[in-house]
Amino acid sequence: MPLSSRMRERPGSSFATFVLALTFGIAAPAQAAELPRVASINLCTDQLLMKLADPAQILGLSPYSRDKVRSWAATEAKNYRRLSGEAEDVLILKPDVVVAGRYTKRATRELLKRQGQRVVEFDIAKSIDDVKGQIRKMGAIVQHPDRAEAEVARLDAAIARAKQAVSRKPYRVLAVSRRGWVSGDDSVTSALLSITGLSNAASGLAGIRHGGFAKLETIVALRPDFILVSDGSNVAQDEGRALLLHPALEALYPPSRRIVISEDLTVCGGPMLPDALDRLVAELKRVGG
Repeated sequence: MPLSSRMRERPGSSFATFVLALTFGIAAPAQAAELPRVASINLCTDQLLMKLADPAQILGLSPYSRDKVRSWAATEAKNYRRLSGEAEDVLILKPDVVVAGRYTKRATRELLKRQGQRVVEFDIAKSIDDVKGQIRKMGAIVQHPDRAEAEVARLDAAIARAKQAVSRKPYRVLAVSRRGWVSGDDSVTSALLSITGLSNAASGLAGIRHGGFAKLETIVALRPDFILVSDGSNVAQDEGRALLLHPALEALYPPSRRIVISEDLTVCGGPMLPDALDRLVAELKRVGG
């Protein structure tokens, strides 16, 4: 029987709970029906929502929520409706809140707002403080701030572990991916490196503040101690990945000088970052760092 039906049949139950709460000096628990129902149309807000909300609060997730390469919670996402990314199917669901990225398709966000939907936008996280802020922001939206604080504490614990293991090794690391994309100073990857005492070898590269494409010659000239990649295989499935297997890079950066952290751990700032930090430490140990 739906909760709302049970509550209608027992009109005094909420009042009784309230009286007990006053008697014993505790806060009355929020009824499930009172918690906001949320739809996400962005990969990164998907991750935060699944971690912090009750399953019953989640009406749908973005089209990329089940992407095994980029979504940290791809398996869990199969339990929820996959949305198209357009406004129409969100409007049908009538959520209390729609969570989106600042760079999610603007036309979709504006249409939802014109239709009276409450749309809460999340910017790209560029620092650990940004990540913590976004965790707390989602915790407030779904009315589970205690869960948000637990996630922040989990991240702080991972940072402490990583600092202890890495801080005395000031290596220069270049995070490079398909077609020579490198992560700039204003990125979660750079934040993960710097908070553990490592440095981003791309720091100061012209035109690459958040991230951008660098030529093979530029990458070679930077001479970082390690390169950070998302895939450690020696097979190029397409031209985008072929650059990472170029003979010049393979000669300078064999597996022993490549730190491998899967893309799903770094593409967003959120509950996956403790795993990313633990993986960073494990990889440095593997390569003898």
